[in-house]
Amino acid sequence: MSSILAIDQGTTGSTALVIHQDGTVLGRGYREVPQHFPRPGWVEHDPEDLIVGAIGAAREALAQAGERPAGIGITNQRETIVLWDRRTLAPLGRAIVWQDRRTAARCAELRSQGLTDLIRERTGLVPDPYFSATKLELLLQDRDVRRRAERGELAAGTVDSWLVARLTGGAAHVTDHSNASRTMLYALGARDWDPELLSIFGISPGLLPQIVPSSGVVGESAAEHFGAPLPIAGIAGDQQAALFGQGCVAPGQAKNTYGTGAFLLMHTGERRTHSGHGLLATAACGPRGEPAYALEGSVFVAGAAVQWLRDGLGLIGRADESEALARSVADTGGVHFVPAFVGLGSPHWEAEARGTLTGLTRGTTRAHIVRAALEAMAFSSAELVETMAGDAGLDLSALRVDGGASANDWLMQFQADVIGTPVERPDLIETTALGAAGLAGLALGVWRTADDFLTGRRFTRFEPRSSPAERDAAAAGWRRAVHATLAWARHNA
Repeated sequence: MSSILAIDQGTTGSTALVIHQDGTVLGRGYREVPQHFPRPGWVEHDPEDLIVGAIGAAREALAQAGERPAGIGITNQRETIVLWDRRTLAPLGRAIVWQDRRTAARCAELRSQGLTDLIRERTGLVPDPYFSATKLELLLQDRDVRRRAERGELAAGTVDSWLVARLTGGAAHVTDHSNASRTMLYALGARDWDPELLSIFGISPGLLPQIVPSSGVVGESAAEHFGAPLPIAGIAGDQQAALFGQGCVAPGQAKNTYGTGAFLLMHTGERRTHSGHGLLATAACGPRGEPAYALEGSVFVAGAAVQWLRDGLGLIGRADESEALARSVADTGGVHFVPAFVGLGSPHWEAEARGTLTGLTRGTTRAHIVRAALEAMAFSSAELVETMAGDAGLDLSALRVDGGASANDWLMQFQADVIGTPVERPDLIETTALGAAGLAGLALGVWRTADDFLTGRRFTRFEPRSSPAERDAAAAGWRRAVHATLAWARHNA
């Protein structure tokens, strides 16, 4: 058996790839994930949709591949929290998605109580609704739910834990270090759940999954799902999986994933780096899948802004029309779009921010607005690149990119121009699934080393064309628009 089934359960869809030992994709499947927005700022998924979609996508990929893989690698949307019955494996309502902002007031309370430094020191994170702890705390406020949790009847976890529990018929309740590090309950130094933080949020350790290595067998899928039992041998949060899939396993190597949001990670090796500028320290994977560290910057809305232009405003019929529209105008005509629909992430961390369009005139066209949405991805990522290189004290020789929007040549060239650093795009941009496959394949002997896993990959390279003066002038306009967004969020008239 010389292939791996990689399941990538993302925010907007579940993708499955069967990846051969030589790196080719033998089979591919996809299922869209329905989105639920019950109130402004609330984002939910039905956990049944997540597991049914993941299994459906996997079966489709396996049917195309026509061979039995050696095992399964799983990667997932991070921070989203699921609560379920241990015996029946039935979810207790919808999952609260990472984009959900309903616990913003609780996070403000944590900050007012002076807990920011404690949380940052222990977890590498900041008090923000983005992370899982306040979501789970909220779910446990129901008295009956809390009583059941205290009796050991319930289990909770991020989406990786939910998928593994369902695939194994409840035999395994696990998560890996990369996912655990996004909960605001995990101590980066001790590499375990933090007792003091569990107490602060009122969460029993027995409710949470066992933390396991990202590469290693944790259980077997039940035969009913894929025709025969398959070992589950790799687990990583989507951004850490993409970092590994890009071959970024040494200090100073970095990647940016353009998906629903944009997430830039720089590997820092065995050294945890402390950021004074709003970046996060997080767990990552070393060359053998062993625990390591990275710096991360999070842009909550990237490709989702283009989806909004399509579905919310009807400015485009398909997302891939955005490239031609961006090329059709010389610039944005002074328009800047800050798509802070669910707040601003790194380096600003303003939960109350909302989307802002500035510089509109009678001459503004849909092409200007669409181009401004693409530029926003590049400008917000450039903020992270500049801050990250300074905090880590590491030189960035190139930025590797993946995710759906990285297929846009215009955007990738613009990204290289605004950061003044080459951008490298691999031939297979689904590096999240590729990373999950690599972690599982290393554990199962499909690949001996990370170098074996990455052999034969090719990259398209975009060289920067702008001068430093041009980059500075462009960045100044973006910063002005962000300041306007922050001023609106922080004005308490």
